[in-house]
Amino acid sequence: MSKWEKVRLGDVCQITMGQSPDSKSYNLNGDGLPFYQGNADFGEVYPKVRYFCNKPIKIAEKDDILISVRAPIGSVNIAIERCCIGRGLAALRTQKLILDTKYLFYVLKLKNNELSLKGTGSTFKAINKQILSNLIIPLPPLEIQKKIANTLDTVAELLALQKQQLHELNKLIESIYYEMFGDPVLNEKKWTIKVLDDLCNKITDGTHHSPENLKEGKYKYITAKNINKDGFDFSELTYVSEEVHKQIYSRCNPEYGDILYIKDGVTTGIAQINTLTEEFSMLSSVALLKHNREIINCYFLRDTLNNNNMYTCIRKNMGGAAITRLTLNKIKQIKIPVPPIELQNQYADIVSKIDVQKTQVRKAIEETQTLFDSFMSRYFND
Repeated sequence: MSKWEKVRLGDVCQITMGQSPDSKSYNLNGDGLPFYQGNADFGEVYPKVRYFCNKPIKIAEKDDILISVRAPIGSVNIAIERCCIGRGLAALRTQKLILDTKYLFYVLKLKNNELSLKGTGSTFKAINKQILSNLIIPLPPLEIQKKIANTLDTVAELLALQKQQLHELNKLIESIYYEMFGDPVLNEKKWTIKVLDDLCNKITDGTHHSPENLKEGKYKYITAKNINKDGFDFSELTYVSEEVHKQIYSRCNPEYGDILYIKDGVTTGIAQINTLTEEFSMLSSVALLKHNREIINCYFLRDTLNNNNMYTCIRKNMGGAAITRLTLNKIKQIKIPVPPIELQNQYADIVSKIDVQKTQVRKAIEETQTLFDSFMSRYFND
């Protein structure tokens, strides 16, 4: 990439910094232009409209690149129509004869961290027009830009399709759950209600003393960041020594099929089944639920805790100002509807097969993401 010319962004783009209009001009009824305020209005592919504005001050045109200039800095999108932009955004309009818009879109995605590091401000970080203008980008010939953008588009579209497939599988599980059991909060089917403490043989959490983290080792150190609704995420995994592990595991001993439940932080309330057959250690941000397998199935319990209405209801009980959390005592008092175990097992037979499909899709997503990242590195790294 170093053989190509490097230019300032301000020399090849018209940069319009956003400015928020009078709040009285916001509306939800479609009067005026779509109004995007900042990063929160960005969807997966295109911006998503939350408000309209009938007295816009700063306007972006269709196909302008929209970039977040306030924390989190650097998120990019492309305007699908003429719109009003608030002070959390800037609009970039390329000089079409020398710079392809989609090519710049991908360059800026790679420049995200660089821009974030240039943010200033005490209350929240932000970048200004000068910082944007001085950003250095590679400028190959226009035809090469278009070929690069087309290649990355193809991989990005495949990645989006795979993520949509995963979303549809999750929706299928949700649909089967409601058909068999109904809403777990409303409990229209009048199942017996029990608290988690009565459904589990043990409820505890990981260590409250952060041990030394190792880059390699025999014993994984699982924290909230390693768990999501689709399973384990080991992209940021550390390990602990055998001595430390034995101390932690003597009190908190996760086994295959137990429920791991996030109790601290922004993802508090997410449950997942332990699919690891090996021993590992956990931080206190994760609770261990050793359910009584004779009366409640792990698939049913996981999906009950992750049900949207149940999740919302549980999170209302959280404490903490800076860091949201559930105490073990509050977890023990969570009310769970308990259908007959035979019905739960039927549900588990169905959902476990869908989970296998989800695992295959997640693997495909990881492979496609690796391919996308390799292309980005090949095209844009010096």
